[in-house]
Amino acid sequence: MNGTAHAKPDRPAVAPGVRLGRMSFVWRPWVVLVTLLLAAACFLLFCVSIGVGDFPIALPQVIATLAGQGEQVDEFVIMDLRMPRALAGLVVGVALGVSGAITQSVARNPLASPDILGITQGAGVVAVFLITVSGGAATVVVDSVGQSAAALAGGLVTGLLVYFLAWRRGIDGLRLILIGISVSAMMQALTTWLLISADIRDVARAQVWLIGSLDGRSWDQVTVALWSTLVLLVVVVGAAFQFKPMHLGDDIAAGLGVRHGRIRAVLLLCAVLLAAVAVSAAGPVPFVALVAPQVAMRLARCPTPPMAASGLVGALLLIGADLVARAALPISLPVGVVTAAVGGPFLVYLLVRANLRQSDR
Repeated sequence: MNGTAHAKPDRPAVAPGVRLGRMSFVWRPWVVLVTLLLAAACFLLFCVSIGVGDFPIALPQVIATLAGQGEQVDEFVIMDLRMPRALAGLVVGVALGVSGAITQSVARNPLASPDILGITQGAGVVAVFLITVSGGAATVVVDSVGQSAAALAGGLVTGLLVYFLAWRRGIDGLRLILIGISVSAMMQALTTWLLISADIRDVARAQVWLIGSLDGRSWDQVTVALWSTLVLLVVVVGAAFQFKPMHLGDDIAAGLGVRHGRIRAVLLLCAVLLAAVAVSAAGPVPFVALVAPQVAMRLARCPTPPMAASGLVGALLLIGADLVARAALPISLPVGVVTAAVGGPFLVYLLVRANLRQSDR
């Protein structure tokens, strides 16, 4: 008998899997912990945002009122006056964060976002047209479907236009971004032409909408945005399980039985609709869809933007920016001013980092 012990070969560290019926996924405790912490931080900031104002309400009173145990005056201030604005920030932030995570994952490019692909600019053209052009078809559209619904349709049409122009037996990330930038430039030119040829009072109203603002949100607007976002998120969750193998490449995904073309089209359509819903509710708030997935990816230590964490980071960014815009500055500003001040330097950081990576190769 040979007394030499045969050492077992080292196996690569593999994350354990979890199977629920026909679905299976990899168990990553750190990602789950980060997502839960982000959800807790989001709820805390949401309550703080509701409590800050001309009639300040302490955090325990806000939580008690949300639980149905608050005083009558607190319930009136929170539920009737402040809740629509805070809830709009939460819904729009989640929608923009998830939309950005999808577009960056599908395009495999950190610069891909609804802002870059022209979706928000397409919605902006329709909204500015309805604001600056009175009478005729514009009045009929506003009276029948409303400005927000028309802006949503504009974003959807623009997103579909970019998708079909970029389609060449599949979607290439670089081609999608280049065509998106071109369409975005065209939409911005149309918006500028409408503003130049409009009445000065209509231009002022259009500029407020173009910056992006949560001021004056109503329960009707929030309800439509909330249910639309929830329905789209259910579709995204269903398609996301099929999307995981596509990170290994289209050929491997096809070998595993994944219809990558159909899944990619469904996810991109959901991303366009989420961005359009967000724009119709709060205007084209800049840079949230670009920044949120990148921050979530770094917090969760994932190679691609995680959907749930991206949505929560988007909500944190938008609620926090709105809180700064209306309470921390000498004058109240639209929330888009604050997100642009944060997102602009972050875009420069992404560009510099991409250039450094190319220089190292």
